Amino acid sequence: MRRILTPLTSSSTYLRWTSLILGGALATPYVMVGTVASELLKRSEAKAYALVSTEPAVFVAVLPLIALTGLFLPIRALESTAARGLLGVRIDPSPARPTRTWAERRRTAAWFTLHLGIGGPLAGATLALVPFIIWLSLLPLLGDRLGFFGTRLAAGWSSAWAPVAAMATLVLLVYTAAGAGALLARLAPVLLGPAPADRLAVLEERARRLATRNRLARELHDSVGHALSVVTVQAGAAGRVLDRDPEAARTALAAIEESARSALEDLDHVLGVLREEERGDRAPARNLTDLPELVRSTGAAAEVSGDLSVLPALVSREAYRIVQEALTNAIRHGSGKVRLAAAVHDDHLALEVCNRIGERAARIGGRGVAGMRERVTLLGGRMDAGAADGEWRVAVRLPLHGAREPA
Repeated sequence: MRRILTPLTSSSTYLRWTSLILGGALATPYVMVGTVASELLKRSEAKAYALVSTEPAVFVAVLPLIALTGLFLPIRALESTAARGLLGVRIDPSPARPTRTWAERRRTAAWFTLHLGIGGPLAGATLALVPFIIWLSLLPLLGDRLGFFGTRLAAGWSSAWAPVAAMATLVLLVYTAAGAGALLARLAPVLLGPAPADRLAVLEERARRLATRNRLARELHDSVGHALSVVTVQAGAAGRVLDRDPEAARTALAAIEESARSALEDLDHVLGVLREEERGDRAPARNLTDLPELVRSTGAAAEVSGDLSVLPALVSREAYRIVQEALTNAIRHGSGKVRLAAAVHDDHLALEVCNRIGERAARIGGRGVAGMRERVTLLGGRMDAGAADGEWRVAVRLPLHGAREPA
């Protein structure tokens, strides 16, 4: 019973009814144009008869004109706003384009024709039936003095049926409006919202942005984590040798300064991308050509064979982050001097970072190793990381053929 009475008590029913009446109001100029054209074409002797009999035909005849309006005039934004506010539906915005596509125009024309085609008759019925319902309700009190039924009905019990008929007519009108409004609410997101291809494009763009943000988060983790590890180790070393070897302390402090500056540059780059700022003076992402600077800041013993500058940009950039994270883990969890080897071959790049296992070797792993493995997997390479013979070793092999920037 509650479900049956819901259309009578729901505010959405009357808001949607308002939308239908608005559609009828928008249809009025088209009907007037059609009526004038009909009057000019019909014969004068059949004027009284034709004016009544051709009204439905006039309304049907102007529907193509309504469709043409929706096809060429920019009414989509107005109709979408009205549908959101009155029909209570969510309509996702369409992707921004310099011009409207024909598919979008056709769907707009279909919606405009449907809105006015349903709203026109319902608005006319509302204007005609509401006064009729009021008149029927007052019939037992006032009687039918004007003879609307062809005979004068007296007030009193003989007209007691009139309020019942008025209530039934009102309920029928409300349910008709509720059904028509529900139909429009169901079709509005389909005809006024983005097309399936547009929704797919939006999802792809969202996935691309999410992938970019995840990549930037990994870069920020690698860069800042590496800088903090270097700062911690070098600060401790400087504190231990400050009195007996000031030169070594100055070297350690210089490494701290260089690592901190590099981390700040990386942080500025990542935050700029996240804010979607377009600045031409922003430093590009680091790659293996910056390896000497990275080695100096960590004090690692590096052995490089081959020309790192000829590597594909994607491989060089990701390999830099892999080496940075491997050095960070080696410094944080190992002991002694870190050894780094990088070799450029015809078809692959080989990287190896190792040092002796320290007291906290059991903690090696976590996000750093997982991030390195993810980068290697995305590039189609191989990675081995683990402890063997008292050493922690990270060995990476990245293919060079077919490594291009992602679209």
